[in-house]
Amino acid sequence: MELLDLCYDVLIRILEEIDPKDLAACARASWGFNKFIKENQRLFKAHYLKNWDDPRRRSSDSDPNWIAEIQKIVKCQKILASNDIDVKRKNLKFVGSTIEHLLFSASELNGESLNKKALTEIFKKSENLDAIMYRSSLYARAGTPSQQVANTEEEQQLSAKIHCLYGVPSGPVGRRSLSTHPYARSRVYDLRNYTDETRWGPYRDDGSMRVDWEMMESIMIVIGYNSGTCCRRFAPAFTPLWSEPFEGIVRERIVDDYPPILPMEPDIPLDLKDPYNISGIYLRIVCFLDYNDLYSFNFSSPHIPSDQPREPINTDEAIRYIMMRLQVTKVEPAGRFNNQKLPVVHFTGTCRSVDASWDPNANSKIKGIVQLTCENEVRWSTISIFYGGEERWASEGVQVGGANSKRGVIGTWFDKDHDPHGPAGPTAFWKVSDKRLDVEMDDEDTDDSEF
Repeated sequence: MELLDLCYDVLIRILEEIDPKDLAACARASWGFNKFIKENQRLFKAHYLKNWDDPRRRSSDSDPNWIAEIQKIVKCQKILASNDIDVKRKNLKFVGSTIEHLLFSASELNGESLNKKALTEIFKKSENLDAIMYRSSLYARAGTPSQQVANTEEEQQLSAKIHCLYGVPSGPVGRRSLSTHPYARSRVYDLRNYTDETRWGPYRDDGSMRVDWEMMESIMIVIGYNSGTCCRRFAPAFTPLWSEPFEGIVRERIVDDYPPILPMEPDIPLDLKDPYNISGIYLRIVCFLDYNDLYSFNFSSPHIPSDQPREPINTDEAIRYIMMRLQVTKVEPAGRFNNQKLPVVHFTGTCRSVDASWDPNANSKIKGIVQLTCENEVRWSTISIFYGGEERWASEGVQVGGANSKRGVIGTWFDKDHDPHGPAGPTAFWKVSDKRLDVEMDDEDTDDSEF
């Protein structure tokens, strides 16, 4: 009896046991195999669900094109398995988009994501990191001979975004990335990057509010480096989530169906209306240069053309570890100039330093707003409020991985009046508890009408 003479179900079960990459070879074995495999959605579906996370969020979701999905993933795997680094570099856009798709369709079953596991394994090869993640403009100065900057700005931004999603793991790979910190620090503390066009945040300098992933990458590297060298007492609790590959990227709660279907009740709790799941406890890291060092770095050297970076700096920074308690206060429909997919959500809360209680700049009340950008990225804007209602510091950040990603927010802090002479610097915060908190704020301090 020949293999093709077996009954359909038996043959399907046999073909389900082979590696997905070998399906194409089997289809070329004979005309009969080609006909059996080529359009067999059931076979490709079985392979997909066995090796990767189910991309369907609900049982009512329609099936994707399983054949096209597997073909795309297998092509990406073959590119990254190649020993030809030029092939990998030439396919940066395709590989990058496939990685994004796998991460944003990932889900955790019993605490494990098959997508995350597969991608982590792929990027254990340093050649893949060099060809895909280390190709932003940062590596024009800080890179090794095997790390070549991508040809276009968009590819550089894509590479930086994939690097932000991957993180800076502990171990040799992470140390290689962190070795670029003098160059990353140069970008983060260059006050020329803090303008009205960038909203003083990690956005492009054209006023479009598109995320500047190269700035995000630099901030991640700077905070990662500082976290490993400062105050060992608090380091374990405040270790950034990006210290493990793709850690925290799998989203906890999907908001594709917003507004949620809720019972017909006269008054729905605000937290149920909030698609960003804001209320809870957060850990925050804030880094800053001594102001004399910041001023000297920006204004004491000869004029540098705007398209050229400042020199790398090794000046030590200060770091503050802060606990934030946030509570949603208002959910309103997106305005005329907002992304209409999700509402605009306001929050208030308190900040408390856990390592420098004497520092008056670290303990405050806080208010903020969360909304979508034109690219569907989640934008967090905050203002710190001190004794007597004085608003002093502001921040702009982007939630890496999208709404409800556990990775948290990476961005910048600055003077709320946008002083062109600073101070300014990097910050990051992430959620550690969903516990509901009653945050008491004075009426004068919770007025967010100007946001």
